[in-house]
Amino acid sequence: MTNVVEQIQQATKVQGDAAMASVQTLATSVQTIATAHADYAKKAMQDSSEFFAKLTSVKEPAKVMELQTEYVKNAYETFVAEAKKISELYTDFFKQTAKPLEALIAKK
Repeated sequence: MTNVVEQIQQATKVQGDAAMASVQTLATSVQTIATAHADYAKKAMQDSSEFFAKLTSVKEPAKVMELQTEYVKNAYETFVAEAKKISELYTDFFKQTAKPLEALIAKK
């Protein structure tokens, strides 16, 4: 009977440790992802502000079009790069969060 109780305690400890590892990874990953989103939003706002500051000083229509084209191109390239970076963070997040639980399931 003592042996069965010890086995149950050990199994509970292993499951608890796996859950805690998963939660710790979750917290770190969520913070990393939130920081990446905040950094991108901050950069987009700064770029937008700089664009409007430049736009107000331009007098020629051709220069306005050139400035607008440059801004849109840079904004798109930045968006694509940041979206790729953030999607990789999400992928790593799901992989790392599931890893401790995968090991636990594999034992069963």
